[in-house]
Amino acid sequence: MEFMELIKKRYSVRSYKNIPVEEWKIKKILEAVQMSPSAANRQPYKIIIIHTEGRQEELKKIYSAEWFVQAPIVICICGIKNLAWKRNDGKNHVDIDCAIAMDHLVLAATDLGLGTCWICAFDPCQARKILKIPDDVEPIAFTPLGYPADSPREKKRKLIEELVCYEFWQ
Repeated sequence: MEFMELIKKRYSVRSYKNIPVEEWKIKKILEAVQMSPSAANRQPYKIIIIHTEGRQEELKKIYSAEWFVQAPIVICICGIKNLAWKRNDGKNHVDIDCAIAMDHLVLAATDLGLGTCWICAFDPCQARKILKIPDDVEPIAFTPLGYPADSPREKKRKLIEELVCYEFWQ
């Protein structure tokens, strides 16, 4: 698929079919994550693949929407702050690196005909408890992964002119 077509095809899926995701597709998606850029190539994250079957009620404590556990898989990306690159002023880039990795995951999934939905409004305490995430690691984002059972809504985006400045802040 041509890149701009892929970007336009991606949407936040909120309904999933009860169809397993092929293992080879999961591996391709994880390869896309592995190839994503990170500051100083530190890759300060770990991906948790969670099969939802039999764990729906437990997982809904992390994020309560029914469609979150409709997909056969939920993925969590966790940031490891002490492994991340820090700018001279101390800014830690773990969140940025995790966001880039998650974006590669989402686009790879879309390219393979799968649906995803970024979730950042989850309960981090429940995520830590249920997924046994250590204290020095932070759950950053989740996404269900599966075959869409819905259709994309109209995408409303700002005009490019509203998003871009040239040469200095305007």
